[in-house]
Formats: sequence, structure tokens, C-alpha cells
Amino acid sequence: MSVPGKINLLGLDREGLEAFFTARGDKSFRASQVMKWIYGQGVADFRAMTNLGKALRTDLDECAEVRLPDIAEDQCSDDGSRKWLLRLEDGNCIETVFIPEADRGTLCVSSQVGCMLNCSFCSTAQQGFNRNLTAAEIIAQLWIASRALDNPPDGSRRISNVVMMGMGEPLLNYDNVVRAMRLMLDDFGYGLSKRRITLSTAGIVPAIKKLREDCDVSLAVSLHAPDDLLRDELVPLNRKYPIRELLDTCHEYVGDSRRRVTFEYVLLSGVNDTDGHARQLARRLEGIPAKINLIPFNPFPQTRYRRSPPARIQRFFEILNQAGIVTITRKTRGDDIDAACGQLAGRFSDRTSRRARRTAAAQETRL
Repeated sequence: MSVPGKINLLGLDREGLEAFFTARGDKSFRASQVMKWIYGQGVADFRAMTNLGKALRTDLDECAEVRLPDIAEDQCSDDGSRKWLLRLEDGNCIETVFIPEADRGTLCVSSQVGCMLNCSFCSTAQQGFNRNLTAAEIIAQLWIASRALDNPPDGSRRISNVVMMGMGEPLLNYDNVVRAMRLMLDDFGYGLSKRRITLSTAGIVPAIKKLREDCDVSLAVSLHAPDDLLRDELVPLNRKYPIRELLDTCHEYVGDSRRRVTFEYVLLSGVNDTDGHARQLARRLEGIPAKINLIPFNPFPQTRYRRSPPARIQRFFEILNQAGIVTITRKTRGDDIDAACGQLAGRFSDRTSRRARRTAAAQETRL
């Protein structure tokens, strides 16, 4: 719970912290010192920041705080994945997921309470939307997970990668997401490289262009269809930013670098998973530095979609691979605790009434 009159230093990037200290008549280098404690050491108590003078520590204790969400639930999957349900100050809850692999540990971070978009195959979208997360609430997910996973003191990390791929559309919360990612990149923050932070978007074209100038982390795009008619149905945002415009923007994003854009493609049985869809997708991506993540659909209550059979997924993979496109079939992780891709829902008040309309429609169908 916030303390009246105290400023939360969590979520302030280096520039913001420098402004905080200089406004108080102190030296700007205090910002880097405090950042090392908060993010490098995971320390939230100013009194424990021993390289700060006693008077400064006392002053910070009186006027500032490092305020974090509460952990409402902490669940572990049989496959080693871990999901935290975090309770925010307003009572809403968001979800954050850690996925361990042999060569990396990936944290899936939420950017909104719910989602403003209405992608038909995504559980988060069907729950509606409440608000954007603050930069503090975004970076707090990494802070809490890092502490919970006990990153070793030798500098190695269990969390080596971060994906802005949890609840919400990151580019519709642009300023707070960029501020949080800058903290992830900052040497005095988490010191991650740009290639180890991935932002996943449904395709907000103007924001992708802006991101290239402000914070060009790795880009992933939720594509899910090779043509506009089908994508209009699955990802309604496509009606505003159709596939051709989106792909041109993606190509511009990576430019002449050796990087690739990752295109996410959830396979829905009988909807977007035929041989024809695969060949059309391959043609669409000609000339674009692309990698495709094929994602088996993860079901949720009241959905009308089904997961494509393994043989169909394999055939789709083979067609893309034969076309020379780097393709990976993502292994489903954490589905036993509803932590898999597309399953995150959290607990929150829906300001859009989308959840109520969906429930009413399901009840009418059963009658």
C-alpha cells in the first residue's frame, strides 16, 4: 500500500531518478547508486543501501519508497514453469510467467490489466480491459520474479530473456512499456541486451515505427493468418493496419541488420492450418527477414476453437521449412496452471463489459 506523500522510485529510469535527486539538491550520480541497489541487488529498504550516507538514507526513508505489488498466488507447473498472480493497489490482479529452458530462462511480462484488443482466440482479450500498467508495475514483475528465483550472486541469471508477451498490447501502453524496457537495458538496471528483450504486438504500425527510434528491442508480431479476410476475423486490429502495411513496417524495423522479425502463428484446427494457408504465408513473407513461431492453440473456457492435430502442425511446419523460412514449433509450457500462450487472464474489473457480453452469449447458446 502506498504511503501518502512518498514517491515510488520503482519504475523511474535513470533520467527520472537523476531528476528526482537534483530536484532535492543532491548529486545526479545518486541515481546510479540507488538503481544498483534496487535492480542489481533487489533491495527495497533504503536503510540497507550502505554506500549512501546515513543522512541521505534517512531522508529517502521519509520521502520515498520502493513499492511493489503483493503476490496473491505463486503456482508451479509440472514442466518447471512458474506463474505469479500479482495484486495491484487498486485490487486488480495480473499474471507473470517464468519459462525455464536448457539454454535460457524467459520471463513473460504483462503490460495492461486485461487487453484493449479483441483477438478472438486469446483468453486475455475475452476478459476485457481495465487500464494500462504503470512503468513501476511492469518492472516490478521482473523484480519480484528475480527475487523469487534467487538469481545467483556470481552474476549469472536464471532470467536471461524478457518477453513483453503477457496480458495486454504493449504498444497501446507505449510510454510506460518503453520506460520499463529502458530499465531492463540499463547497465545500472538489469543490463539485458536488446536481443534478449522481445516486444510482441498485434501490429500497431505507427508505434512500431516509433519504437525503432526509441528502443529497438527484438520484435515479434502476432500474425495468425496469411490473408486480410481471415486476419480481420482473428485479429480485428487488421482492419486498421492490414497485412501488407504491417509487413512493410516490420521490414523497415529491422532494416539492413541481420536481425529477424518473429511472426507468431497460433494454429487453429480447420481455421488457419491448411496446406494452402501455409503456402500463402510463405509467399507473404518472401523478402522479409522472418522467423515463424508456430503455436499450438491453448484452449480456455467458452472458446469455439480447437487445437490443430499434431500431424497437421507438422505438415504446416514442413511446408514453411521447405520454403526456406526459419520455423519453430513452440512447445506448450505451463498449460496445467493456465500459464501457456493465450491463457493468461488475471483477475480484474472489466471496464469494457466484454466479459459480461461473452458470458451472456454463452448462456444463450446453451438455452
